[in-house]
Amino acid sequence: MYIGLFFGSFNPVHVGHLIIAQHLINETLLDQIWMIVSPHNPLKEKASLARDYDRLHLVQVATEDNPKVRASNIEFSLPKPSYTIETLTHLREKYPEHEFALIMGADNLVSLSKWKNYELILRDYSIFIYKRVGSVIEEQLFPDAKINILDAPLLDISSTQIRELIKKGKSVQYMVPEKILEETIIIYSRKNQA
Repeated sequence: MYIGLFFGSFNPVHVGHLIIAQHLINETLLDQIWMIVSPHNPLKEKASLARDYDRLHLVQVATEDNPKVRASNIEFSLPKPSYTIETLTHLREKYPEHEFALIMGADNLVSLSKWKNYELILRDYSIFIYKRVGSVIEEQLFPDAKINILDAPLLDISSTQIRELIKKGKSVQYMVPEKILEETIIIYSRKNQA
């Protein structure tokens, strides 16, 4: 199978993440999308993260009705902080029958040269890039890489924005899937009180 790896904190997962995943299933040759919940991205602040298993649970529930999109906790058992190249190496060893590609926002493409062993990622994997509000896609950054620019729907929704709204006691209805709305509010309200 050809599997797209959608790495993220998913702090929390929201409809924008799910729309991108479905767009990739509809418009590319990917057979499945694995939403890999990252315990700690070395380029992000850990203090703002909800508990790993809470974030994983929300992704699992949000994707449970879609057989082509699934949550993955593969990074939970790997050394912290999480480095994409180490996860990719682990997945290749564990699932040699699959071919993997990366899915990332345009903002990540700009910072890719800061990633550990990014040259190996560019050499060995295809990358699907989706647009992000305020980010310009600079295709010429890595001219020899297998980069596919997606014409995915552009939604100005962020996990940070959702956390801030919950902190202020405002509604996040329609920003997160209805089936996880209540749990998301409970988890992030509890996080704000910690």
